[in-house]
Amino acid sequence: MSAIASNQGKTILTTALLYHFKKSVRPFKIGPDFIDPQFHEKVCGTPSINLDTCIMKEEQVQWMFAHYSNKEYAILEGVMGFYDGMDKGSSAYDVSKLLKVPTVLVLDASGSYITLSAVLKGLKEYRSDCTIKGVVFNHVGSQGHFELIKNRVEQDFKDIVVLGWIKKGLETLQSTHLGLDLKESEKEKLEELSQEVLEHIDLGVLERMSQIKKLNIQEYPFETIEKSKQHLAVVHDQNFSFLYHDNLEFLKEQFETVTLVNGINNEEVPKDCDVLYIPGGYIETKEAYERIKDANAFKNSIIAHAKRKRPIYAECAGLLFISKCVDEKKMLGLLDIEFTLSNRFVRMGYYENDLGITGHAFHYTKPKNENIQGEYTLYKGNKALGKVAAFQKGTVFGTYLHTMFRNNFTKIQDKFGF
Repeated sequence: MSAIASNQGKTILTTALLYHFKKSVRPFKIGPDFIDPQFHEKVCGTPSINLDTCIMKEEQVQWMFAHYSNKEYAILEGVMGFYDGMDKGSSAYDVSKLLKVPTVLVLDASGSYITLSAVLKGLKEYRSDCTIKGVVFNHVGSQGHFELIKNRVEQDFKDIVVLGWIKKGLETLQSTHLGLDLKESEKEKLEELSQEVLEHIDLGVLERMSQIKKLNIQEYPFETIEKSKQHLAVVHDQNFSFLYHDNLEFLKEQFETVTLVNGINNEEVPKDCDVLYIPGGYIETKEAYERIKDANAFKNSIIAHAKRKRPIYAECAGLLFISKCVDEKKMLGLLDIEFTLSNRFVRMGYYENDLGITGHAFHYTKPKNENIQGEYTLYKGNKALGKVAAFQKGTVFGTYLHTMFRNNFTKIQDKFGF
């Protein structure tokens, strides 16, 4: 599922399809996004898998898709526009081409009809191996409006199927807000929304068009690592929810015991825990901080874990949580560093470090001390940004960089004891 840009309708169509096929679909998200996969799972009940050809090699992404394609249907939601990210090899075009899956394009038809065919022509001709095989038109004014568009597109293209249209001014969208929290009252409206979105879309044609040959992956394209006998604890709750599903699955494969700890519920990190992992999410906002401010048993158990000199690996919000503070918000103080929250993002995009790890960062905070030196040099392309994104004190390590563990675990383990 893709579009020419963000906010064109691919998410609402993806949502409708995930709910319609909820008993038999595996969702995937192209790129490093954490928000959409959480929403996918809330809609259909099955964890969504990130496919990222910038962080992982092509054969590794193929393995991920084959490994998790264990349902009757698979729906892949793209990122930004169809070709956006192609400079890094991580666009919806790149991933759909690699996996040999057809792309359904959602086009906003507001105030247009023949021009939409010209847009499709440009997309098709930009790359000869373009994977666009079907199109759905969004914000369509009427059946007559749709027929004007459909007739022109079918006249101009013999290899693109017009699957249907979504009317403008959907009533269910006007009466609800489908946010990440997806309140129970909104869940009840998912069926109504799905029916309204899919009312004029030919699902039979879509299903036939979506039949693909399964990838035959013979070899495991990652380093084989001996299973650890250690006990790993992972903080996982509404605050620390930026956790790639495959990272969690990999950790369960790698460690003898994995315990999930809900800090918002004031659960304690087990005393026999050998390693603690605190993922990213939100801790610096007022709402997030209030949820955990008085969870003293939880916080004290992390401090006790650090005093036992056992490793802590913390990402992004986890990094902030183990620092001294974010502005006036007091944190755990395990790292001698203070952060401040900016009005504009400080860093966004793919980065590499001198450990040979590629990852993604998106954050609005930065250290108050601009001269502080971190643990490794961060690079954006060929430009060195300095030691600005990872910090360590003894066995406590925090980083802004989110990455995939399956292909980077030994690099992390060798340097930080994780």
